[in-house]
Amino acid sequence: MATLHDRKRQLLRRLAELDGRLQDIEAELDTHQSKDWGELAVEREEDEVLQGMGSSGLAEARQIRAALARIEDGSYGFCVRCGDEIAAERLDLVPATPFCRICAR
Repeated sequence: MATLHDRKRQLLRRLAELDGRLQDIEAELDTHQSKDWGELAVEREEDEVLQGMGSSGLAEARQIRAALARIEDGSYGFCVRCGDEIAAERLDLVPATPFCRICAR
């Protein structure tokens, strides 16, 4: 069973991965400036995919930061909706979750 320290370390590691990926996405988006119409169309399609990845990465980063804040204030591991304890197995799968299994439905 993971300790609170282990979970915090796991969340921080994932946040660092996301930050690196988001920086890579931003850099890639900045390089797309083709003047050829065909290449520009392909770049725009790629940009849409990258922007989607960036949006989901930003959302996950917000969830992780919220989980880290709950660790700091002592409320991590308890459902923000009903207050029940979140099962360790659920936290193993989704460490940033703010909800117990029932409230997540």
